Amino acid sequence: MKRFDPWSVLKLSLVLGVAMFFVWLVAVGVLYTVLDGMGVWDKLNGTYSSLVGGEGANASSEPLISAGRVFGIAAILGAINIVLVSALATVSAFIYNVSADLAGGLEVTLSERE
Repeated sequence: MKRFDPWSVLKLSLVLGVAMFFVWLVAVGVLYTVLDGMGVWDKLNGTYSSLVGGEGANASSEPLISAGRVFGIAAILGAINIVLVSALATVSAFIYNVSADLAGGLEVTLSERE
C-alpha cells in the first residue's frame, strides 16, 4: 500500500464515529436503566441532598443525577470522541503517507490456497 487518501480516511472515520456514537448512547441508556432499576440513583441523590441541604431541611432541589444530565454529558463526550478520532485518523493517514514516501510503503502479496 503506497498511499491512503486523507479525505477518504476522514470521511470513513466520521461515518464510523457517528455509528459508534449511537452505540455509545445505547450503552449509556442500558446502563442508566439497569442502575435506576436497582435504585442506585435514588440513593445517590438522597445522600447528595442530605449532605448539601442538611438532615432537617426539606429542600426540593433538582437531583444530582438525572436522565437528562446523564444523556447530555454522554452526548457531549461522544461528540468530542467523534472529533478526536476523526482528527487522529486523518493525521495518521498523513503520517503514513510521509513515511511510505520515505520507506516505500507496505508490500502485500496475495496468493491462492491450494
